[in-house]
Amino acid sequence: MYKRVLLKLSGEALSCSGNSFDVKILASLAKELKEVHDLGVDLAIVVGGGNFIRGKILETMGIDRVQGDYMGMLATVINALAVQNALEQEGVPTRVQTAIEMQKVAEPFIVRRAIRHLEKGRVVIFGAGTGNPYFSTDTTAALRANEISADVILMAKNGVDGVYNADPKTHPDAVRYEKLTYMDLIREGLAVMDTTATSMCMDNDIDLVVFNMNEPGNIVKAVQGQVNGTVITKEGN
Repeated sequence: MYKRVLLKLSGEALSCSGNSFDVKILASLAKELKEVHDLGVDLAIVVGGGNFIRGKILETMGIDRVQGDYMGMLATVINALAVQNALEQEGVPTRVQTAIEMQKVAEPFIVRRAIRHLEKGRVVIFGAGTGNPYFSTDTTAALRANEISADVILMAKNGVDGVYNADPKTHPDAVRYEKLTYMDLIREGLAVMDTTATSMCMDNDIDLVVFNMNEPGNIVKAVQGQVNGTVITKEGN
């Protein structure tokens, strides 16, 4: 079982058709994260903002890339607060830290403070990305995982149970990989994380587990190293 994990959630995973949030999804997620917390695991979370803003949509609207990225960062803060609220309804102590200071809403991101919260049994949710444009929440997850010395990044996918050699939604014969290296991702152009995030994980030798969060119990299984999915490492085993 991993001792300290960083869970990467997409914004879309919190939503349903026509709504930015799905109350049932948030409640179910919080219950499962409480199980993880009760295992004594140090849990940090990075959540995306795609249920509010997508880069391609902003581009078609003619919005400047830098401005659009800041809008996306603010969307992640909304999601971080939603996850915080759901967790606290389950009695799990949390802190939200943001890379863009907004002291009325959350703490500013400080590495030592984040680690101290984890040591005290609090779930730390990181919002506002890296605080800089041109960096994705994948890169944020890789950066924060290394800063807090996480054992692994758990990448929870919405309905996809790992990394495939083709899109399983359009290619029924697609084959799922059980194990890969970061060099495999780069060589084969597998769209798991952006190149910056992939390189950062590879350079710092941090494992990545890609799994389907929609199957009940999968987050707990991933923490325990038992989930069906794809494990990505620096070196092949």
